[in-house]
Amino acid sequence: MRNLIFVAFVEPVAEGSVFLRTEWPLHITLVRFDVGTADSADVSVRLAGLAGPHAAAALGANLQVGEDAGFGRNGSVPVSLVQPQPDLQALHEQLATVVESSGGRILTPAHTGSGYRPHISHQHGRRLRPGETLVLDRIALVDMAPDGDHTVRRILRLWALPENRGS
Repeated sequence: MRNLIFVAFVEPVAEGSVFLRTEWPLHITLVRFDVGTADSADVSVRLAGLAGPHAAAALGANLQVGEDAGFGRNGSVPVSLVQPQPDLQALHEQLATVVESSGGRILTPAHTGSGYRPHISHQHGRRLRPGETLVLDRIALVDMAPDGDHTVRRILRLWALPENRGS
């Protein structure tokens, strides 16, 4: 199976970028899933094609950072919650539908649909503060183990507002 994820980056990234799994740019997870086989490049192309119109429609949505919380085992992962926002929720649900209709398996079904709690994990002292606002301006499909290497991540497809392309 190929492990992929749709995210909304809140820090500058470029299509094709590769980064260590421990060095994620700040982002909002939209849907994490497995699909196809590890060597099926056409799966990501097909998914990107199906997701593209939904991503494009969501770009430009205004988001507000909410309170801090702890996710994961024993609440040990510090995160900044993102205030509920209809465009973000719709994008999450549309992407989940794309994944499921493509034969993908969502890895966190309890955190999907009405259970979705958008958040931005704090990364090495980088974080957003409650009350900050941001624009949904970079949505990406990311390979969680390109070429079978689980130590890195690769941005396969990036949808961005024109001023943020390749930034």
